[in-house]
Amino acid sequence: MSTNGHVTTERATGLTAPPVSLTAPSGIDREAHHRLDEAWLAAAWSHPTTRVFVVSGGQALIDDTPDGRTELVMTPAFEAPVTETHRYFLGTDENGVRYFALQKDTLPGRMDQSARPAGLREAGLLLSPRDAGLLVHAVALENWQRLHRFCSRCGERTVIAAAGHVRRCQACGAEHYPRTDPAVIMLVTDEDDRVLLGRQVHWPEGRFSTLAGFVEPGESIEQSVRREAWEEAGVTIGEVDYIASQPWPFPSSLMLGFTARATSSEITVDGEELHEARWFSREDLRAAFESGEVLPPFGISIAARLIELWYGEPLPRPGSPA
Repeated sequence: MSTNGHVTTERATGLTAPPVSLTAPSGIDREAHHRLDEAWLAAAWSHPTTRVFVVSGGQALIDDTPDGRTELVMTPAFEAPVTETHRYFLGTDENGVRYFALQKDTLPGRMDQSARPAGLREAGLLLSPRDAGLLVHAVALENWQRLHRFCSRCGERTVIAAAGHVRRCQACGAEHYPRTDPAVIMLVTDEDDRVLLGRQVHWPEGRFSTLAGFVEPGESIEQSVRREAWEEAGVTIGEVDYIASQPWPFPSSLMLGFTARATSSEITVDGEELHEARWFSREDLRAAFESGEVLPPFGISIAARLIELWYGEPLPRPGSPA
């Protein structure tokens, strides 16, 4: 179901989980049919209402407004930094305003010194659906552009086309499109309604989250859920239910969220991806939050929403009481 345009989920008990970050309708029409129309793009760029922001290293400038909101720092096109090729058309809003992102090596300075750089993990929780949607689109394009500068067919350097959404090889004619890697993320519960959470090997002590992994070639997403749970934690899975998805451009994933029912409870971690995994009842997890033994996943991630769906209330946030 949906609330105010956000993707939400609902348990059989009627409990509705909070919205999944970065999934609310942004009000932006991507207008993909204009991406190859150079005359239209030039006119859109030069229009006085067009707004532009810079993305660099997965970050953009954000600023707090006097009325307590947080916004992307945007400028008219004629005030934007100069770039010859790395200019990405993101779409048009319901008022006819066109939006572009510029990829630069560094973010521009601000005379007022009030703006600050931020990535999606911070800004995604603060920005409006419009600005969050624009930023996630721009960051995904920037990541892909930085990592795919050469043709995978012949090895020659490629050039940007379609307003940033295609790279074209002028040597062999191949066209390359932004990649999205599907990954499953699953809230695993057992017959006693305990939840299985794990800690990856590179995470700080106490940071636990749901299991996750990439979908392999020739594999369905349900098969991927079962394989990842077995490979990472040695747990077998029966029923699998889809909940919601979330774009996750770090650098190019689409997280597909599920609930999954375990048919075994003995845990054997692989030691390569997971350092440890544990079953938690709600009482166990609440006590672990309160003692600081367990740190919740990042608030922007779909993992937090999946856990909250089972937990029945918002997870504690850094600096807030459990």
